[in-house]
Amino acid sequence: MNLGNIAMRGITGAWILNSGLGKLQMDNATAGHLRGMASSGIPALGKLTDEQFKQFLVGGELAVGGALLAPFVPNRLAGLALGGFAAGMLSMYFRNDSMTQDDGIRPTQDGTPMAKDMWLAAIALGLVFGRGKKN
Repeated sequence: MNLGNIAMRGITGAWILNSGLGKLQMDNATAGHLRGMASSGIPALGKLTDEQFKQFLVGGELAVGGALLAPFVPNRLAGLALGGFAAGMLSMYFRNDSMTQDDGIRPTQDGTPMAKDMWLAAIALGLVFGRGKKN
């Protein structure tokens, strides 16, 4: 694995894993708020209970973060996991009018925190289509 892949996987994986660990103690009210946001991008998530959504979100973040950090997971597989995660995040961004300007792409002030997930998609593409060893 080359230094570029180590940086992409290590930093991104640690950030996502930490996010999942931070949500382990999340209360149901917070889970409900996040579920409402998530269901705007992926409507099927609205059918989950707050507790089910919390388990789904925490499990997903721990799995994706762990896959990125585990050196035995091939880059392409880790990139596909990250790509799925990024696609879910970006679906919320693009499907909420309050997050983008009139052109539907550039972020509003409210959308700027979500727009950063485009970097996750770019990293995923780099891992899937990169030329490093163990792709």
